[in-house]
Amino acid sequence: MKMKRFLKWYYIVPLAIVAAPIMIALFVFIGGGLVMLLWNWLLPPLFGWPQITLLQGFGLLALCRILFGGFGKGGGGGPGQRKHQMCKSPEDKERLREDIRDRFAGRTPAAEESARVE
Repeated sequence: MKMKRFLKWYYIVPLAIVAAPIMIALFVFIGGGLVMLLWNWLLPPLFGWPQITLLQGFGLLALCRILFGGFGKGGGGGPGQRKHQMCKSPEDKERLREDIRDRFAGRTPAAEESARVE
């Protein structure tokens, strides 16, 4: 039984090592190619901007990913966002409201600005 399990990993790991760069290359060519085609189709005729290459298309795709998020299970929120998702009962919602009130009590734009001046 242990030998069968070893043989599975023996074939899966090298396959993953070979397949990962191929999948990354496909993502670069397909994603960058789509951005390049859309850019070159829309922006030069509409605004007179120059056409871009495939690598510039991928760079633009990566820049948009960094700035706006995406390609995954969702973006943003951080730890505080999880609290909102976990609230199910009215007591939990009220406790969350109290936490938010306590955290932001007395914080107005004028109070923050005067704190920065001092």
